[in-house]
Amino acid sequence: MPEIQLGAQTIRSHGAKVARIHMHDWLIFLLLVVIEVILNVIEPFHRFVGEGMMTDLNYPLKGNTVPLWAVPVIAILLPLAVIIVYYFIRRDIYDLHHAILGLLFSVLVTGVITDAIKDAVGRPRPDFFWRCFPDGKGVFDPVTKNVMCTGLKSVIKEGHKSFPSGHTSWSFAGLGFLAWYLSGKIRLFDRRGHIAKLCIVCLPLLVAALVGVSRVDDYWHHWQDVFAGGLLGMTVASFCYLQFFPPPYDINGWGPHAYFQMLAESQNGNQSAPTNINCLSVQSMELENVYIQSHNGMATSEGITRDTSPMLVGMASGGRH
Repeated sequence: MPEIQLGAQTIRSHGAKVARIHMHDWLIFLLLVVIEVILNVIEPFHRFVGEGMMTDLNYPLKGNTVPLWAVPVIAILLPLAVIIVYYFIRRDIYDLHHAILGLLFSVLVTGVITDAIKDAVGRPRPDFFWRCFPDGKGVFDPVTKNVMCTGLKSVIKEGHKSFPSGHTSWSFAGLGFLAWYLSGKIRLFDRRGHIAKLCIVCLPLLVAALVGVSRVDDYWHHWQDVFAGGLLGMTVASFCYLQFFPPPYDINGWGPHAYFQMLAESQNGNQSAPTNINCLSVQSMELENVYIQSHNGMATSEGITRDTSPMLVGMASGGRH
């Protein structure tokens, strides 16, 4: 078996192999896209809105500070740009593929959950009165006192989708995943105490939070909608990231699980070929260098001995026997 060079797994050399392994994941992704489209087409639940409830739903009808088209740019394209830049630095198809797949699943799963809850709950937006009665004259059922809207059907439909905030959940899903990704790549928890690293990781979360605040300022959402959307997006982002990457504080937190699995499999394959002893020695030294570089100045010699990665050290020692 030819020697596997660290960081040499490119799109050309390993792209097709990685894509085939995760073919079922991409099929599920397409299924989620279809579900998301359906959830946006169907009519949401029209919750009872009485005349006495209009006091909290009488805010002015405004435009969006963050338009709808900007949400995919913020939640998907911005993190995607960072991921691609890192690929050109390291040339690791495993990191590129798993980061993109995790990002897309994070945003799409969040979108499906968000829109499913929106349709089921049907909470009216703070500006519902002006959506329902664009002329400012309220019309209510004489018996039930429920609203009898006179506005455009599409505008009224959108007025029943307040909880939770889609702008906020999408932003936290995409930028929350980016925050996890950056914390692993810059080794946020390396015990060196660099606050600048923490600022870099918090920047995407700040942007997501400002998107959420804009939804309240525009009177498109109640504060509870924004809070729930942010919590939902960040939770899904965390699960999706940890599905593909170790926690940032882990000794191998800088790379995806599949990368280290590939190294272990290539090491086992080399051990079965007696003619590759020299290759094993070189690869063992490379593995040790990866470990040493990731912990340079991170701990004392005693701490290093105690915290040594079982995977990398075990692979390195196995190559010498």
